[in-house]
Amino acid sequence: MGIIIRQSIKNTLLTYAGFGLGALNTLVLYTRFMSEEYFGLVGVLLSTATLLMPVMAFGIPNTLVKYYEGYKTADRSDRFLSLMLLLPVLIIVPLGLFSYFANDAIGAFLANKNPIVKGYVWHIFIIGMSMAYFEVFFAWSRVQLKTTFGTFLKEVFIRLAIMILLILLAYQRIDVNTFLNGLVLLYLLRCLLMGIYALRSTPFKISLGKIRGGRSVIWYSTLIILGGSVAVLLLEVDRFMINQYIQIENVAYYTVAIFMATVIIVPSRAMHQITYPLTASLLHKKDTEGLSQLYKKSSQSLLTVAGLIYLLILLNLEDLYRLLPENYSDGFVVVLLIGGVKLFDSFLGINNAILYNSKYYRSLLLMGILLAGLTVLLNMWLIPVFGIEGAAYATFTAVFLYNLAKLFFVRWKFSLVPWSANTFRLLFLMGVCVLVFLWIQLPFHPILNIGIKSVLLCLVFAGSVIYFNLSEEVTGFFTKFLKK
Repeated sequence: MGIIIRQSIKNTLLTYAGFGLGALNTLVLYTRFMSEEYFGLVGVLLSTATLLMPVMAFGIPNTLVKYYEGYKTADRSDRFLSLMLLLPVLIIVPLGLFSYFANDAIGAFLANKNPIVKGYVWHIFIIGMSMAYFEVFFAWSRVQLKTTFGTFLKEVFIRLAIMILLILLAYQRIDVNTFLNGLVLLYLLRCLLMGIYALRSTPFKISLGKIRGGRSVIWYSTLIILGGSVAVLLLEVDRFMINQYIQIENVAYYTVAIFMATVIIVPSRAMHQITYPLTASLLHKKDTEGLSQLYKKSSQSLLTVAGLIYLLILLNLEDLYRLLPENYSDGFVVVLLIGGVKLFDSFLGINNAILYNSKYYRSLLLMGILLAGLTVLLNMWLIPVFGIEGAAYATFTAVFLYNLAKLFFVRWKFSLVPWSANTFRLLFLMGVCVLVFLWIQLPFHPILNIGIKSVLLCLVFAGSVIYFNLSEEVTGFFTKFLKK
């Protein structure tokens, strides 16, 4: 676990730096210097582009990680990497032609409830394409266990650049249309930088010859398009569908609440950059014991850290909303539900990596497609009735069922579980912290209240984790840190 901890710490620091910038953007700059309508538009553009991204990527990020180990020799590597680079073109070119010839029809569909969206079809397409190839090149680096630069670009660079655009907008150096065009250029630039880094770190020559097992590789990629689309749809379709059923300003309110909840998954995102290829390697070597240890340790570590973050957000939420404009303050249910399901995601550890890199990935796709359909139906039903809370109910229900299905499937097929006795002790500790700190209401300025309550909560929670050794990895890290 040494390499996991080292790179995960770097990735976590970068990811939290990015989320710090994201907090400044989302909670301060967007809410104060951009109208709610245009903030909602930004949310719709990015969520729709994200929905397109796995289709445009042709499943290549997962395919690279799964199959790269078997194509390491020079001739095989050149042919394999050439195929990985060119396959997304088979989707992107037809989609680009369709967007060109059906631009008005697509715009009318997106602008069904909110006419402002109509003129931004190409913004969505170009951002989606840039996201797709960024993920391809990022996976290219991850198989070499080089994740830090990609994490920087993904988490820090894009948010820092957006912050600069928002500051320019605040000082009226640019208008909102220039901001939206700049957003497109930023995603293109990020993709270009990731591509240069990946190609320099893993040089290859274009070779269009056949590769051994090429049909299996292409078939897997095709199926992973569905898998990736399902995973993204479960997380992003809510904002897209809010735009289809209620006023676009609600996308802005929902975006703020979702951002708070998404912070919980940061440690998981950071750790998965390195555990994903290691999981693929363990499965390739059929090292069941190593896989079991990685599964439990990743789950225990992530549940500990994500659990503390969830508590910090939930127990400070009233003061957090006091810092925002009044229209953004009605999101407690959204944060509670989406945060809870993000905590469940963290508890699963490397569950996704096990399934996507095993022979059972088809079953995962089937489960995902069924639950993606359920998500859409629930959103269609609940958003018109409950507004943004309806979107949260729909997402929580679908993702919770999806995670539950994956958990039991891995137990059934691999005889692996992520939990131990410490898992239940951690959950008990979280419950105690909620009961204790929920009743602590401080009379000071919201920032001071948040600071005092957060320090007390961290001392109680982290102290209990270390004292009772509820997570070996977390306890080991703090022990080494204190010795230094």
